[in-house]
Amino acid sequence: MIQVYTGRGKGKTTASLGLAVRASGAGLKVYIGQFLKGRFYSELASLKKIKNIKVEQLGSSCFIKKAPAPKDILLAKKGLEKIKKLIYSRAYDMVILDEINIAIKLKLLKVGEVITLLKNAPRGLEIILTGRYTHPKILKLADLVSDIKEVKHYFKKGVKGRRGIEF
Repeated sequence: MIQVYTGRGKGKTTASLGLAVRASGAGLKVYIGQFLKGRFYSELASLKKIKNIKVEQLGSSCFIKKAPAPKDILLAKKGLEKIKKLIYSRAYDMVILDEINIAIKLKLLKVGEVITLLKNAPRGLEIILTGRYTHPKILKLADLVSDIKEVKHYFKKGVKGRRGIEF
């Protein structure tokens, strides 16, 4: 099954992490590959305590705000290659591709490569994709799509990102 958590609202990664914890509680093995992320986020401290969840960051130390650097493209491509091997190895029951939708939008990855991976994934594997701007081809292929919409956000009042809440 392919699940997508997308939209402009807060909570896409959080939703996927909740699913990872639920799956882990049921005895499933979970892999989380975080594209575009390479710095500490508080969930890393919690998730490393859960034996059947593995998290790897596949990006640089700062989230891309401008045009991607060659290093960003290289990290994303290496990350996708690693995930391909991992998916075909059948070592995990659930694979979360955190922020992969943005990696595609920024042209760090080609949508065709990701579609091929999704179509050729072993049966029974749960694959979750997160991030804004999900490509229409991925939306069409997915079995579940949750579009998380922002109705109101405290950032607009000047509240800064808070440890344990946003990171």
